[in-house]
This record gives sequence, structure tokens and C-alpha cells, in this order.
Amino acid sequence: MGETTQRDIVLVVDDTPDTLGFLTNALENAGLTVLVATDGASAIKLLSQITPDLILMDAVMPVMDGFTTCKLIKSDPASSHLPVIFMTGLSDTFHIVQGLEAGGVDYVAKPIVLDEMLARIRVHLENARTANRARMALDATGGFLMAADAQGRLRWCTPQAAKRLANAVEHFNPGEFVIPPDKVITTGGRQLNFSFLSRTGGDEYLYRLTETGGGQEEAFLRQYLSLTTREAEVLVWIGRGKSNRDISDILGISPRTVNKHLEQIFTKLGVENRASAAALAVRALSTRV
Repeated sequence: MGETTQRDIVLVVDDTPDTLGFLTNALENAGLTVLVATDGASAIKLLSQITPDLILMDAVMPVMDGFTTCKLIKSDPASSHLPVIFMTGLSDTFHIVQGLEAGGVDYVAKPIVLDEMLARIRVHLENARTANRARMALDATGGFLMAADAQGRLRWCTPQAAKRLANAVEHFNPGEFVIPPDKVITTGGRQLNFSFLSRTGGDEYLYRLTETGGGQEEAFLRQYLSLTTREAEVLVWIGRGKSNRDISDILGISPRTVNKHLEQIFTKLGVENRASAAALAVRALSTRV
């Protein structure tokens, strides 16, 4: 039995039956799976149930036009990565710019030249696959990473970062979350820090999400046991039963660096293993007034 090749899925959003029929036949003959929505609201609802690989969007539709629909799609982290190609009979510069500003990656004019459109679709599908592979690599390595726009609105985040935010933020909604101006969230004795890494696009900024115990326990252990700030952070999480890998993820440092800090902690505290260090940390913290 031969291998089955997975077909790319294209969502076509257009309110004209003739156009939908023409595009459905053409795309399926080109080896693509086609989903159809006849208006913007239907497209948004469909995206909550299934994720296509690319969207062909009619710019001019009643009630909700393609530009508004695209902005809504891009505002949701679950669908913001999807490439959107606009289709329209409008060809003036204003509408081209409007489509790109709404989040579209390309623009084809009606009447559609089939070979040209298929070529553009293939290019953007490959670009999307490359970006998706990079994101999957981030997810697989356990990165607590996220991207936001210039106003701090969340654009996407790795599953690990989403889980950490959900644990810290009541009623966490990725589509509505905004990074605080001071880049810190404190809750339940824990502190989440948003560390800026780099600018990754025109309006996309990459952050690493790290977690500490809120600072009070670390500050106490640092002074009480004559540790560095990082050693105190590591010791707090050792006292909470976290593994080196867990601490690496929480503090955003490598497991090897965690181990080196542990060696220094053992030496300073005069203990031989993590169990003894954890017990000492718990006893020290119990003396706090």
C-alpha cells in the first residue's frame, strides 16, 4: 500500500456562487482540499472548528467585508499565522494597501488568472509550512516564548507559555491578552516576567516568559544564606521539588547552568545533595517573620 499524501486545505471566502464553483473545481483539480464560506461571519465560525493552510478572501462582501474579516482572523492567536490572499475586482492602490494592512500576504485581481493564482498559492503554502516548522521546533524544545505587537497584544505563543499564562491569569483569553506595561505579572506568590528578545517582523516582538517565586523568598534566602540572586532563585525551586529541567524552563536558563548553580549552592551551604539543600531552604524560609 502506497503512502497517502496529505492535501493542503484552502478556505475560500466569497459571496458569489459562480466564483465559488469556479475556484472549488480549479483548486481541487490542482490537488487541494477546498472549504467554502459565503461571508465573513461564516468564515470566522468555520475557523473555530478547523484550521486550513491558506485562505482566499473576497475583499468586497456584504455585512462584513474581507478586510474586516481578515483583521478578526489575525487578531486571534489560533489563526493569526494563516496566510490570507485577497481576491477582488478592485485594482487601485488604496484597496491594495488596505488589504495588506489588514494582514493579507498577497492580492489577486478578478477576473482571476488561474495559473498565476495557483503559483501564488503554492509559494505562500510553502512559506507557511516553513514558518510552522519553526514554531513546532520552538514548541518541541519547551520554549516559553510568545510574540506580541507594539501595543503588547498577544499574537501567538507556544503551548508551554499559554499554559503558564493560563495558570497565572484568571479567565485567560489569548485573543484579549495584553502584556502589562511593566512586563510583570504577580499572582499567588509567583511572578511572571516578560523578557524582550528581538523584533521578528514589522509589528511583531518576541518575548521569553520566565517565572520566579515573586521575589520575597529569593531575597530572603539570598541574604540569610549569603547566596547570589540566581542561586537563591534556583534554591527556591529546589525547595519546591522542581527538577533541573523544570528550573531550566522556569528561569529561562540551560540545565547545565542550573547544575553549576547547584554545585555552588552545595558548597556554600555545606551539603552534599539536593535533598539536603531543599530541606535547609524550607527550614530557613520557615524562620521568616
